[in-house]
Amino acid sequence: MASDIVWSPSAAWVRDANMTRFAQSIGFADLPYDMMHRWSISDPGEFWSAVWDFARVVGDKGSVTFEPPPDGTMLGARWFPEARLNFAENLLRGADNALAVIESDETGIARRVSMGELRAQVARIADGLLRAGVGPGDCVGGVLPNRIEGLVALLATASIGAVWSSCSPDFGAAAILDRLGQIAPKVLFAAPRYRYGGREHDIGARLAEVVSGIPSLSAIVLTDGTDAPFEATSWREFGSAGALLRYARLPFSQPLYVLYTSGTTGKPKAIVHSAGGVLLQHLKEHQLHCDLKPGDTIGWYTNTAWMMYHWLISSLASGATIVLTDGAAIPKREDGLDVGLLWRLVESAGLTHLGISPKFMHAVAEAGYRPSDRTDLATLRVLMSAGAPVAPDQYDWVYSAVKPDMMFASISGGTEIIGCFLIGSPTLPVRRGQLTCKALGHAVQVLDTRGVPAIGRKGDLVCTEPFPSMPLTFWGEGGDARYFDTYFSQRPGIWTHGDLAEETIHGSGVVYGRTDTTLKPGGVRIGTSEIYATVEKFHEIADCVVFGAPKNNDEEIVLCLQPAGAGISPDLAARIRKAIRESASPRHVPHRIHAVPGVPYTLNGKRVESAARAVVIGEIVKNLDSLSNPEILDFYRNLARETPL
Repeated sequence: MASDIVWSPSAAWVRDANMTRFAQSIGFADLPYDMMHRWSISDPGEFWSAVWDFARVVGDKGSVTFEPPPDGTMLGARWFPEARLNFAENLLRGADNALAVIESDETGIARRVSMGELRAQVARIADGLLRAGVGPGDCVGGVLPNRIEGLVALLATASIGAVWSSCSPDFGAAAILDRLGQIAPKVLFAAPRYRYGGREHDIGARLAEVVSGIPSLSAIVLTDGTDAPFEATSWREFGSAGALLRYARLPFSQPLYVLYTSGTTGKPKAIVHSAGGVLLQHLKEHQLHCDLKPGDTIGWYTNTAWMMYHWLISSLASGATIVLTDGAAIPKREDGLDVGLLWRLVESAGLTHLGISPKFMHAVAEAGYRPSDRTDLATLRVLMSAGAPVAPDQYDWVYSAVKPDMMFASISGGTEIIGCFLIGSPTLPVRRGQLTCKALGHAVQVLDTRGVPAIGRKGDLVCTEPFPSMPLTFWGEGGDARYFDTYFSQRPGIWTHGDLAEETIHGSGVVYGRTDTTLKPGGVRIGTSEIYATVEKFHEIADCVVFGAPKNNDEEIVLCLQPAGAGISPDLAARIRKAIRESASPRHVPHRIHAVPGVPYTLNGKRVESAARAVVIGEIVKNLDSLSNPEILDFYRNLARETPL
């Protein structure tokens, strides 16, 4: 229905979009999006070859683009088996004087780095890695903030064909060891201190514990001096200035990254991604779905551990300037929280593309801050959001308080695919509460309880055909088996993603939350996003978490509320129940409401319903080190069914 459209691209917007140019390049100038999507999954070799050509990938493509799995399922496909390329070479192309990176923090823009300067730094660090004995396939780790040094270390690692894996410096020692300890890196880049929330945090003792726990290390490089209780080299002294930058062109399937799952149910799974798969996936998403063009400037608020960091830096391959943002998105000032920092960055850096989260948008809206009234957002063309479902009313806020004429894209995918299954498009309208379209090259469907595709009903989000950015494996012994068990054991031959979703009649999608946190009172599956969207409208509530708890062979919905003020009154609890009943359904109404002092979150800032549920029902949370605030769970252990609001 037209009434749910909150933005439509103009004829000029569609005419000038990369998506339109791509369609013309493949001879489908007048093809509707849904038909082009069907072509992209029915002839995957031709589609991904066309992406390679359109994005002008640097490398040798070879004559073969796709060899399907021998058993006709999804595992075992070979992409560009004759190709030779280097990931860093594709990101570091461009004129010496082109602006490559803008580094920002809580004080504003800190540094601007040209492409020539970036290449020179990468060449020096790559020289240091080679001298340290690092070669193709070896692992290099980072415990670094989102600054220039982290980017340089990553690109230097990629330039020689080694494998990069990073953690954020606010991770605890156990959390870092649970991740980097799995892959036995030869070299570790680390920041002995970082700034967040206006304060400097010294992690020297933490790094000493990490270093002692990784015996494979032959070199430790500190970005700020060498004052540490272990032998280390300073950033400035690592490698030779004036070293030549050389690129090791390796197979398409050469390992590039190891990324990690959240680890809330055990040790994080170490997911291995290929250089070619990452590059092609990101070029497709950036240029076709996000309309990123040479000369654009893109930023995403993230840390170095989240997949969106890796997604962001790949923008260099499209000729864009990237903005690295370190510190808090909403820092504390003497006069309160500064919700305008990122919006001022749009103005000062000339951002054309900005990535944020629903939680950030909620905090800005709650503060009564209207970005369009306080900052010049003239350059902003595309606003994007990831990490959780975007509530329908947040679409209204975006087009009222941010900018009426821009593309807004709520995107959904994951670390597992280092990209998106559902995404935006510059040639399609944005519909309230919906993710605009299925991503090109991904055979995405929603399957109901019968295992058949469903339209207009909730079901499991799946993918039925192979794609280049599928993981190579999970790192370590039994990696292939663990990979299969995670995504294919439920439906052999079909990737089951773990999201509860719905496909609409428009071809757009709605994501209701993770299936492992889906509520099932009376045996009916209910997504958590509808409850969160309702509760977040109450100014009296700072945060919340909802989960299901067993009761009499059934399940009851438990809603825990963190008050913004003094507490939660019975009247407020009654009003929240009434609002949930009216905006969602009677089945969504929580059986129990409790006031809590906080909500558990992962180190990457994702709400963890499973941890709250586990302690409430007396189970053990297997990996507390994956949480940013594990101490909050002590309160949940004492929640009693007899004392709800």
